[in-house]
Amino acid sequence: MENITNPPYFNLTMFFNIGNYCYPTFVLFFLVYAFIVSSNLIIIIVISREKSLHEPMYVFIMCLSFNSLYGSAGFFLRFLRDLLSDTHLISRWGCFTQIYVIYTYASYELTILSIMAYDRYVAVCQPLHYRSKMRPFMVSKLLALAWIYPVFTVAACVYLSSILLLCGNKIPKVFCANWPVVKLSCVSTVLNNLVGMLVSTTTVFLPLAFVLYTYLRIFLVCRRHSSEFKRKVIQSCLPHIVTFINYSITVFCDVALSRIDLEEINPFLAIILSFEFVVIPPILNPLVYGLKLPEIRKLIIRMLSFSKKV
Repeated sequence: MENITNPPYFNLTMFFNIGNYCYPTFVLFFLVYAFIVSSNLIIIIVISREKSLHEPMYVFIMCLSFNSLYGSAGFFLRFLRDLLSDTHLISRWGCFTQIYVIYTYASYELTILSIMAYDRYVAVCQPLHYRSKMRPFMVSKLLALAWIYPVFTVAACVYLSSILLLCGNKIPKVFCANWPVVKLSCVSTVLNNLVGMLVSTTTVFLPLAFVLYTYLRIFLVCRRHSSEFKRKVIQSCLPHIVTFINYSITVFCDVALSRIDLEEINPFLAIILSFEFVVIPPILNPLVYGLKLPEIRKLIIRMLSFSKKV
């Protein structure tokens, strides 16, 4: 066993499996990042400029786009640099900063999706009370809770990991993650595990359970109404359902992979699965909401056609 140390750097070992594919991989992911930034910025600009979209549902969509920019920046800016680097060392401070950014991004995504589920539930199941329940002040309170709570819960997990005495510095991923760091510990991690379970329950499993509950209630209401009513509900809720299912799958893959030895499976599959939750949702969200919701789609087409004329 290695001596107990407090390594000033961590080594991201998964980059060595990319080898000669680093340059085409860099081009591919640079284009992916450019698409994420441009598509989410378009959603933000369209919703912020169009007064008819200053409704709770569209405000929440805009928050998802802001979060996509935040999370993808926390991953891509370091990842693209590491692709072209001969060494893949990241400072202790840089590693824990990246952990904090990526984990708060993941938590924000779930809390915002939960608020969106509540918004759809009120709109479908209590339409007469929608205006009174989803007033601007209430929307602001919900968003403040969605942003503030993960700030402190994730900070607690990162702090407990940062004070551990470690027996190594190798992280078998292409970005810093909390559980691989905890597994390097030379001392007891009981407190880390307890806090991690509490945070996971409150920021992951409870929001997922709440979303499932709201859609069960929406489904029961739809059963008693006409086909036209069901069509409108599906048109309104389908983008959120697609986003929710997509994010649930990517989070499940990340949680499952954190519990196994990534070096024992196909390296390219391990690399893809290990970062899909910070790549797939920021790509899919603007596509789903930009293409599926007619109000946003029309305004995007109008904005793009106007820019071409200019």
